[in-house]
Amino acid sequence: MLTVTAGARSLSWNKDGRKNLVDGFVFREVPVPRRDLPPFRDLRSFMSHLERAGRLVRIREPVSVVHDMTEIHRRVLRANGPALLFEAPLMPDGTAGEMPVLVNLFGTSERTAWGFGVEPAGLGALGEMLAELREPRPPRDLADAVSKIPLARAAMTMRPKTVHSPPVQEIVWRGDQIDLTRLPAQICWPGEPAPLLTWPLVITRPPEEESADEINVGVYRMQVIGRDRAIMRWLAHRGGARHHHRWQARGADMPVAVAIGADPATILSAVLPLPETLSEFRFAGLIRGERLRLSPCISVPLMAPSDAEIVIEGMVSPQETAPEGPFGDHTGYYNAVENFPVLRVTAVTMRRNPVYLSTFTGRPPDEPSRIGEVLNELFVPLVRRQLPEIVDLWLPPEACSYRMAIASIDKRYPGQARRVMLALWSLLPQLTYTKFLIVVDADINVRRWADVAWAVSTRSDPSRDLVTLTDTPIDYLDFASPKAGLGGKLGIDATRKTGAETTREWGRVLEMDAAVTARVDELWQRLGLPQMPQERPAL
Repeated sequence: MLTVTAGARSLSWNKDGRKNLVDGFVFREVPVPRRDLPPFRDLRSFMSHLERAGRLVRIREPVSVVHDMTEIHRRVLRANGPALLFEAPLMPDGTAGEMPVLVNLFGTSERTAWGFGVEPAGLGALGEMLAELREPRPPRDLADAVSKIPLARAAMTMRPKTVHSPPVQEIVWRGDQIDLTRLPAQICWPGEPAPLLTWPLVITRPPEEESADEINVGVYRMQVIGRDRAIMRWLAHRGGARHHHRWQARGADMPVAVAIGADPATILSAVLPLPETLSEFRFAGLIRGERLRLSPCISVPLMAPSDAEIVIEGMVSPQETAPEGPFGDHTGYYNAVENFPVLRVTAVTMRRNPVYLSTFTGRPPDEPSRIGEVLNELFVPLVRRQLPEIVDLWLPPEACSYRMAIASIDKRYPGQARRVMLALWSLLPQLTYTKFLIVVDADINVRRWADVAWAVSTRSDPSRDLVTLTDTPIDYLDFASPKAGLGGKLGIDATRKTGAETTREWGRVLEMDAAVTARVDELWQRLGLPQMPQERPAL
C-alpha cells in the first residue's frame, strides 16, 4: 500500500489501485506497473518459467506442420492445456524440420497475464495504468501529484537500449542462403495454399522519421510464396498499411523487419490498442520493468529486438502485389483471396538453435481469442475514463472478441442507455466494428449469458428498445454485411425503464431477505446436504 501524508490528513491507496475511503474522502492512486514475476528478457526465459510451473510440455514424437500440429493445438487449447514445444516437426515434404515449434504460448488467460508480468488478479491495475498513459490527467492536489511520481519513474524504462552484436544475429543468411521454406511454418487448415507465418512482429516506420516514437509493431500474417518472398497481409487501417501508403506516395520501397519469437512483453505490446503516439517498443520496456534491447538490422534501416529468435529483413515494393489466401481466419471461415504487397527478403538472422513461434486462427476458442479475454480486462478502465457510468464491459470471445459487446451501466436518467450505445460506437476505435451492443443495468453480470438473456427478455421490448444504424463502418472481413466495409448495427436497451421511457409500473426484482440467507448458511451444515455452489453475484 502507498501512503502519503498531506498536512494533517493521511491518504492511502491499495497497491492494486482500488479505492480506499480515508477521513471521509475517496482517493485513487495512479497505478504503477507492478510485476508479480521476474522480468523475461527473451522467449527462452519465459519458456523456462512456464516449464518450471508445469505450463509447458515437450513433444518428442514427430508431428507434421501440415494440419496435425493445428489439431493437437486445438484440443489442448480447448482444455486450457499447456504451451507445447514440438521438438521434431515434420516439414510439408515430410522431412525433419531444423528447429522446434512452440505453440499455445498464450492459450490461457493465466499465461497471457504472466506475459505481462502479473498474475491474473493484477490485470485491473495494469489496465488503469494503460488508461492513464492514453489520457493523463493533471494532478488535483499535492497528494495526487505524489501518487504520479512512481509512474514517472517507471517511464524511464521506456527508452530502448541499443545492443551491438546481439544474440539474434549469431546466424546470418544472405543472398543464396536465404530460404524462408526452411522455417517450419504451419499449413493450418485443409485447402490453404502455402505455409503461413502466424506470429510475426512486423516492424515499420514512415519515410520521414527514424525515431523510436514513429516505429509501429503489428502482427500481420505472412504467406510464404518463395525462398525470398512473402505476402504482407495488413489491413488498410493498421499501422503497417498506413506507413506503406506513405512510402507508396514517394514511389519508394519500404524497409521492413519481422521478429519471430520475441520476449512476451514485446509480443503482447504488438496486439495492444496503444495510442498512436506511443511505440510498442517503448511500452514493452514499461511492462518488462527494464529497457528493451534493440539492435540495428544488417540490411535495412530499422531496429529489431536483440533477443528475438529470428528476424527477417526486407523491402516492400510500392507496386508489387500477389494474391493472398484463402486461409482460415479468426471468424471461423476462410477469407477471400485478395492482393496484398510483397516483401522481398534481403537477410534473415537468428539465434543459435532458434525456437520458431507459431499459432493458428479459427473459430473461437483460439489463441487470439484467449488473448482477447485479457485485453478486455485492460480495456475496461479506458472505457470508464470516457464513460464513467460504465460498470463493466464484456466482448464475448465466442463473438470473435469484438463483433458483440455487453455493457452494464449505473443508470440515472431516461435515454441513458441509448446515449451510451452511441458513445461506445463513436468514441472508441476498438468498438467501431461491433455489430451488436446490449446495455444492461448494474445488477446484471455481463459475463454471464444467463443474466444477460434474463435482462433482454424481461427489461426490453422490440417496439421501443432497439437502436438500428445503417451504412456504418464494419469489418470488411464480415461477409454477412450487405456491402464490403459497410453494414448495420443493432443496440438493445435491456435496462429498467424510468421516467418518460414508460408509463407502466415497473416490476420489482425477486430476492431473498439477507437475514434468511445468513440463517440458512449457518443451518446448512446441519442438514446433511452436500455443499451447493453459490450463485455468482453481478459485478
